[in-house]
Order: sequence, then C-alpha cells, then structure tokens
Amino acid sequence: MTVYTYKDITYSLERSDRETISIYVERDGSVSVLAPKQVKIEQLNRIIEHKRYWIHKSLSELDELNKTRVRREFVNGEGFLYLGRSYRLKIRKNLKTPLFLYQGYFWLDEDYLGKARTLFIDFYKEKGKKHIPARVECFKDRLGANPELIRVMELGNRWASRSNNNLNFHWKVVLAPLTVIDYIVVHELAHLMRPDHSQEFWSIVESVIPNYLERKGWLRLNGANLDI
Repeated sequence: MTVYTYKDITYSLERSDRETISIYVERDGSVSVLAPKQVKIEQLNRIIEHKRYWIHKSLSELDELNKTRVRREFVNGEGFLYLGRSYRLKIRKNLKTPLFLYQGYFWLDEDYLGKARTLFIDFYKEKGKKHIPARVECFKDRLGANPELIRVMELGNRWASRSNNNLNFHWKVVLAPLTVIDYIVVHELAHLMRPDHSQEFWSIVESVIPNYLERKGWLRLNGANLDI
C-alpha cells in the first residue's frame, strides 16, 4: 500500500487483480483507493478530481459523526454493546472467568482490569465466529454465493472485506443489531457476485434486504459508537 497526495486529498492506494476502481472514505477520516494493477496514477487522480465534492462531503459528515462518539471506560456501570444492546459492566473480585456475560451484565474480574480491552475483543471475536457464519449460511443460497472461508478479525476501518472467495468480518460487527449484521453479511456475499458498487450490485442486495438503505444509514450514523 502506497500513499499519494493529489491537491488537498491524501489517499492510500492498494493495487490488485481487480477490474474496477473503488474509493472509500474510511471511518477515521482517511481516503483509500483500490485499483487494478495496470491503472496509472494520472488516471486515478482524474477520478479523484471527479469525486472531489463527494470526498469532502463525506469527510465533513464523518467529522460531525465522530464528535458524538462514546468514549467507554472500564468502570462499574459503563455500558458495552453486544448485538445492538448495551450491557452494564460489573467489576468484582475472584470471578471464575475473567470476562463473561450473565443475567444482563458484563462481569469483569478486577484482577484483569489491565487486560480488559483484550478480553472484550476476544469475547467479540468468539461470538462473531458463532453468529456471523450462521448468518452467512442463512443468506448464501438465496444469493447463489458460496464463500470458502469466513474469518472474524481486526480489519481497521472496514466492516468487512472480500479476499478471493473468502470473507473477512471485523469483530466490531457483533456490537451492531442483528438487522445491521445481516446487511453487512449480505453486502459481502453480494460482492462475490459483483466486486463493484454498481447498480447491479445494489439490486442484488435489495433483492434480499428491501430496506437495505435504512440499515446502511443506521451503520453510517452509529458506526463510530461500535467500539470499546
């Protein structure tokens, strides 16, 4: 991945065997471009120029949304998300397990406070490996898609990604409501059919989730808070 600057826009460029060019304004305010190996920088800059208004508009919207982001602390009573619901944290000593969810609360052993973030990430990854493949199984036949491997991992600013016939999902996905998780899953399955964001791609998504725009909008508005 290489970083380029065109006028007042700095973007990271990743090349691959893909056939189309995609521009993303990431949740942290960075701009990334995915492009075929043979495309020249001059051509990419022309596309950046064409998309200039959209890029700056998206960056401005993200800046406003990130101002409302909740900063969570590992203290008694703090709320942590799981499948769209907030659960209060209770910190106690001598628990049998360092972190677990029970009777509507997250329970954290006081001796593991220094490792709390890692424990939460491990919890979300474990739950993601259970829930996400189940949702993929639910939708894949309806789309005629058959991913080879499904992984739950750290993906930086992406909710999900496609690598050949494999699908990767960020562990943060399981913080969202199930309806939004389903949208993310269908979105990635549709990319196995169409690698771009053409009208045909969105038609595939809409054929399975008619109100996908509502779920996509929820993710845009609330995505900054799907974090710990």
